[in-house]
Amino acid sequence: MKVAITGGIGSGKSYVCKRLNAIGIEVYDCDAAAKRLMRTSTELQHQLQELIGEEVFEEGVLQKAVMARFLLESEENNQAINDIVHPAVARDFEKSGLEWIESAILFDSGFINRIYIDKVVCVTAPEEVRVERIVARDSISSEKALEWIHRQLPQEAVLHRSDYEIVNDGKHDIDEQISRLLLQIRD
Repeated sequence: MKVAITGGIGSGKSYVCKRLNAIGIEVYDCDAAAKRLMRTSTELQHQLQELIGEEVFEEGVLQKAVMARFLLESEENNQAINDIVHPAVARDFEKSGLEWIESAILFDSGFINRIYIDKVVCVTAPEEVRVERIVARDSISSEKALEWIHRQLPQEAVLHRSDYEIVNDGKHDIDEQISRLLLQIRD
């Protein structure tokens, strides 16, 4: 059974994955894998250099500012990078042998179409809680945090396309929700 964990920025996906890890369920982290692959795969580095320019890597080190500038120029540029990085991440996930995967942009980017998934779990939180988390984590303004939130698919749209929900609002017990989820998935 392949299970994806998704949810918007600041929803608390990483926390839910840590709780899953604590009970012995290892979750493949797409963001960490993408960073690792861009750092270690000469093929990926070469493809990105062809797309963006040689300056995107300096002595094998990703120049985040160069990539960010290219990404923000247009949606086409963003998609072109996704078309290089996402297939590499999908292949790496398939090779990993893991059954659980965390992807913030599972639906936004079409990544759901690159891998086989049986069930999708959406981690949700009220917008004000998400903003607080992003501001605290990234030391940015609440306006910038809201801008990031609104760049992604609305939480309701992601939830609508998911099979299960875990509410991570600081009030609902995460471990209890995970226990219920595991029972439902196994049925």
